[in-house]
Amino acid sequence: MGIVAAVIVFSVLVFFHELGHFVFAKFSGVYVERFSIGFGPVVLSKTWGETEYALSLIPLGGYVKMYGENPSEVDENDDNRLKGRSFNEQSLKARTAIISAGPIFNFILAALLFTVVYLIGVPRLLPIAGAIQEDMPANVFLQKGDVILSINDTKIEFWDEMSTIIRNHAGEELLFKIKRDEQILDVNIIPKISITKNIFGEDVKVGLIGIQPDGATKNMVYNPAKAISLGLKKTYEVTKLTLVGIVKLVSRVIPADNIGGPILIFQMARDTAKAGLNSLLMFTAIISINLAILNLLPIPI
Repeated sequence: MGIVAAVIVFSVLVFFHELGHFVFAKFSGVYVERFSIGFGPVVLSKTWGETEYALSLIPLGGYVKMYGENPSEVDENDDNRLKGRSFNEQSLKARTAIISAGPIFNFILAALLFTVVYLIGVPRLLPIAGAIQEDMPANVFLQKGDVILSINDTKIEFWDEMSTIIRNHAGEELLFKIKRDEQILDVNIIPKISITKNIFGEDVKVGLIGIQPDGATKNMVYNPAKAISLGLKKTYEVTKLTLVGIVKLVSRVIPADNIGGPILIFQMARDTAKAGLNSLLMFTAIISINLAILNLLPIPI
């Protein structure tokens, strides 16, 4: 099932990307010879109108074959129905739109997938203390099972809200309001200044108090309007993060061995599918954004 999921992920990514090229090519009047999911030998095909729609043997890519992409293909003796319909005969504006449409459709796909995730529901960790590390500030003041209600009068509903405040206030005294059994207690904790790695492998200074979540979560389901808003926001955040990652890759902050191609994506999709539908949808959205950005960069294929 993991392999089937990986094939589906790849097919969806390729389909949306090529659909963008296809739609804008058709809109511009370009003669589209073939729309293929996969590459290599054609397994199944059907011609509707003037375009052949194909499913090819190797499911790790796809393409839209437009008449005249290679100028040498254009024959001056072609019949009248092809006059002016080659890709290279279109205006610069039209050609730019056709080329950009694939990445644009990948951004749209990412936003749609993130929206579906928020409609299904996103599990968020609750601010309940689990394991407590010795020789850390929390060991003096907190116990397993304590519920953090607020920090410095800021209401805490989820673990990530608490951890963000702690990480951003290294060495500063924070007032924690906690619930322990039936008691409400106020305790002052100073997060320990620690050096840790961020997602790019860089050393950063953060505050830590030495607690882990107990694993309890709340599934957050959002209405359609909110889900769309969050989906667009998440698309923007992942896009920004990806661009930063590319800059750090070029500047050699991130090792080049972090780069992966279709085979790695295939393997990761297979493994992610085992974690559940939401994880697979999130992964597909992130890869869709990567695909969009890399296709917009002026680098060789």
